[in-house]
Amino acid sequence: MTRYDGHRRTDRRFPLVVALVAAVAFVGMLNAPVTSGAAAPEAGTPGEAAPARFDCDVAAITDGDTLRCADGTRVRLHALAARERDETCSPGHPCPEASGAAATAALRRLAGGQALSCERTGRSYERITAVCWTRAGEEINCAMLRSGTVVVWDRYNRQRPLCGGAAVS
Repeated sequence: MTRYDGHRRTDRRFPLVVALVAAVAFVGMLNAPVTSGAAAPEAGTPGEAAPARFDCDVAAITDGDTLRCADGTRVRLHALAARERDETCSPGHPCPEASGAAATAALRRLAGGQALSCERTGRSYERITAVCWTRAGEEINCAMLRSGTVVVWDRYNRQRPLCGGAAVS
């Protein structure tokens, strides 16, 4: 209701509308996808542009599913789960039996010092998620699965399959 208080008109509905809009925005943010694989749409979503490709000269291996490019870009290997450096698994994440140290060593053997070509699939925290290949054409994500030190994260593998779409487990 609008009322006259002597000098100005006040509308008591305005604060209610502002609070309602803020509440709807807050709930919308809570329900937004916050995943380990993608805050951006995954490749293959109808109406989406082709996935971005980028080159990565591997400067460091962080752990069994994360590496850093020479330009500072942090890359998390799409659809893979490895134990953390402290040998734990994050709640709600798949957990391989292999140690984090074994996964890190496997990724270091496969990608350390390599020049990779990567396909962006989304974001995870401060990292780009991607599928990466060596110059010889070997898919690093798939090679890590074959190493037995990581497990596939089915939820993300369904969005953008690894190993050329072959069945993985």
